Amino acid sequence: MEWHQTDAESLATIDAEMGNHPFAPAEYEIVRRVIYATADFEYRTLIEFSEEALSSGSTALASRSTLVVDVPMVQVGVVPALQTTFANPVYCGMETITRPQTGKSQAAWGIQTLAGRYPEGIFIVGQSQSALEQLLDLLEAGEITPALVIATPSGFNNVELTKVRLAQSKVPYISIKGRKGSAVVAAAIANALVDLAWQAYGKTTMPAGA
Repeated sequence: MEWHQTDAESLATIDAEMGNHPFAPAEYEIVRRVIYATADFEYRTLIEFSEEALSSGSTALASRSTLVVDVPMVQVGVVPALQTTFANPVYCGMETITRPQTGKSQAAWGIQTLAGRYPEGIFIVGQSQSALEQLLDLLEAGEITPALVIATPSGFNNVELTKVRLAQSKVPYISIKGRKGSAVVAAAIANALVDLAWQAYGKTTMPAGA
């Protein structure tokens, strides 16, 4: 991400207001980016990292793994950072062509279709609870083994329980506990992870063909 003076000043304000915190440096970078995107300090108590989330996600990004997202807002949010770094392909469930179906949302059907094509990819569900439920069904059935799941949908209809299912899985994940979340939060997490992975793998030039 290209930072300007106002961005740096905002991040400095976040650092000052955060004070002492329990996060490791890489985790904190993601937390502060979420707070910057939302102006909501409550996220410091809501964001949750599984043990291998950052290492697995960074490795997958560096390996040019495919990203599967639920809605166009997430896709639009993450593509610019990827275009200037790893150039991973990004596919959107909402925009994936499927047979006319009932009983699930378009995002859920799209996630199911894309999961069959990219079972070991990075999955980002920022808005659609039904897409996350579909992803968890596939995960629990052993049909996919994602490198990372970023899950931040908001909602009132048992979305907390859906996120608990993710936390109980063995997949590396970054999630927002409780009812809060949004596509904006998902994009902020993903972009921070891209920047961290780019730094960790010492990339100094554009990838071939970019």
